[in-house]
Formats: sequence, structure tokens, C-alpha cells
Amino acid sequence: MLLAGCGGTPERSDRSWSSASRSEGARANAVLFRAIGLVGTPYRYGGNTPEGGFDCSGLVGYVYRDAAELALPRSTREIAGLKAPKVERDELAPGDLVFFGPKGRVNHVGIYVGEGRFVHAPNRGGTVRLDALDGHYWRDTWMFGKRVLR
Repeated sequence: MLLAGCGGTPERSDRSWSSASRSEGARANAVLFRAIGLVGTPYRYGGNTPEGGFDCSGLVGYVYRDAAELALPRSTREIAGLKAPKVERDELAPGDLVFFGPKGRVNHVGIYVGEGRFVHAPNRGGTVRLDALDGHYWRDTWMFGKRVLR
């Protein structure tokens, strides 16, 4: 499977990624429902809206901004660099971010939804979809999770 890199320029927002206006459980549920509701949306490099399509970081940013009122950085590497707790695979909770990359270089992000599955925008010509963390490619390129909803 060939992944297109997630890109884009940073987006400015008045909201901080650590904003907490609702309970974390309610925010995590909102993130899950919004992310799953976008399954089938076309992939588009640099995309960050349901109408225009999504790349991986655009999907994550849109879902967290829309469902949890959190403004995340635009690029996958910037999201990975957030000062948020890292989470091992066996400690993931719904709403955590999951990061992948070959040879230790982050190049892909998704949203963990539970039961070993995550939502992401994987590649050109594809659509937002639900995949298993233990799938061949994802298992081999797993890096870490991050808990941005605390």
C-alpha cells in the first residue's frame, strides 16, 4: 500500500488544542461519532473539509475542531509534536490519536475508535475508512498514540 504524505500549511485559530469546554468523555464520544460519520469521504491531499475531501491530518484537524472544539496543528508532524501524553497500543482509549511511519519518521495519523480500529484518510484515490491496527501495514509502521483529550 502506498501512502501519500499528509501535508498542508499550519492553520491559525483562536482556540488552543488544550481547551476543555465539555467533559472529556462527551468530547471523545463526539469525536468518534464525527469521525465515523465521515467514512467514505474522498481523499484529497491538503483537504480539510467534508465537501473538499481530506488528507490524514486534515481529517484529524477537522474532527477535533468540529466535535471537540480543539484546534490542532495542520501537519501530521506538528500534531505528533504536541505536548500531550504518549500512549502505547495496549493503553489506547477511543479518541486518542494514532501515528504511523516507516523507519521512525511520522507520516500518517488517525483517530482510534476502540476495539483495535481507527478512522483515517489513507491515500490518493481512496476514501476515509476504518481499519484495524493489526493490519499488516499498520502493525509494521505503528509508532505511538497521543491522548489530546485529557
